[in-house]
Amino acid sequence: MSTLHTSTSPKPLAKQLQAREAVLLLFCDPLPEQYARLWHLSDHEWQQLLRWLDTSGLALYFLDRVLELQLNDLLPRAVMARLQQNLIDNTERLRGMVDESIEIQREFQKANLSYAILKGFSYWPHSVPKLQLRSQLDLDFLVAENSLSRARQILERRGYRLHLVSGRSWEFKTDHIPRAFLNDLYKNLPSRCVELHVETNTSDDSSLLARTVKRRFHGICMPALSPADLLLGQGLHLFKHVCSDFSRAAHLLEFRRHVLAHLQDDAFWHELQCLGEDNPRASMALGVVTLLITHVMGDFAPASLTRWTVDRLPDSARLWIELYGSRCVFASFPGSKLYLLLQRELVPVGIPAKRTLRRALLPLRLPPPISPSTANDTFPVRLRRYRAQLRFVCFRLRFHVVEGTRYMWELYRWRQHMTSRGRSVAPLGTPRSSTNHS
Repeated sequence: MSTLHTSTSPKPLAKQLQAREAVLLLFCDPLPEQYARLWHLSDHEWQQLLRWLDTSGLALYFLDRVLELQLNDLLPRAVMARLQQNLIDNTERLRGMVDESIEIQREFQKANLSYAILKGFSYWPHSVPKLQLRSQLDLDFLVAENSLSRARQILERRGYRLHLVSGRSWEFKTDHIPRAFLNDLYKNLPSRCVELHVETNTSDDSSLLARTVKRRFHGICMPALSPADLLLGQGLHLFKHVCSDFSRAAHLLEFRRHVLAHLQDDAFWHELQCLGEDNPRASMALGVVTLLITHVMGDFAPASLTRWTVDRLPDSARLWIELYGSRCVFASFPGSKLYLLLQRELVPVGIPAKRTLRRALLPLRLPPPISPSTANDTFPVRLRRYRAQLRFVCFRLRFHVVEGTRYMWELYRWRQHMTSRGRSVAPLGTPRSSTNHS
């Protein structure tokens, strides 16, 4: 399986992005020669790389892989010390999140709620062999619609407050004062975040909760998605992030590990195909993420997966991955708007955009508060919240202006690519025709 060959070659990666590529290739077997770029980084380049490792979620996976390969000398002493301290902090942090998850689930089970754990801990052990290595920001649960009100009451009794409702997702947070994100990324802070994803009342045939399996986890028997539902959901979640400003490279690595864990299981791939083949979004989403991972890390997926996913991708999606895939995977936070080019090309094959192009380029609404105020806030605390929110608004405004301008330039180049290939291009802001050019 290979990406589409075109007369237009992607831009060579800058040296900084080549170092990030070398990190991801370190997880391949056998090791490709590109990983040797890491031996030649300066101290300043290592500091730049560390920031990306943090935001991409790869930092502790990277440390573990270096130690597994006995490449300790690859890391400067200061980098090794920093990553080892991060591992100590994150181990304590994950232990706290595990304890919180177990307590919440015990209350859910005591109230006879219909629920299942989502993402996060459910990825262990196939995607995440060691939980303490994962950069996990919140706890996710799927709950039945008729269990939502009781689940909310349980969370509120535990000190959570409803922060945001987006579609069928309800986000709850404990009260906290905003601090420097990267400095606290691995710390076991008292602040917690829980997301409830609501499954509407539906028939058993389409209900995820009706197909859950029981798994033993740290002394509790918890409901989790069935193996096929788990991988499909993981792929859809990864696709959602690929079609957003910033996608964490760790998600690609975790999905790749999950696929490899089932590589020889023909019954599993047949079940997955039965679940996803009749869903245009599922086949396109798995096709995009599978081809994207193949593009940056090499072949890994079985034909039983690629024939109904990757093989059905339109040529334009393949071209986007070839031209922009690496730049998006290795981008610095907060990312870019290059995904909008891919989004345009997927509309004709049944994948509607979540937002209009104009709203994606420059939203008219301010972002939600990163930390809601409470009735007990003192003036200094409120001042800190306002300052943090103002910095965040300015940060997002700069991102929209800079990346919106970059998108307009890349759209011009993209239109040239499409025109040179004999493809019509819709005017700015209008969807492409419904013709499938796969």
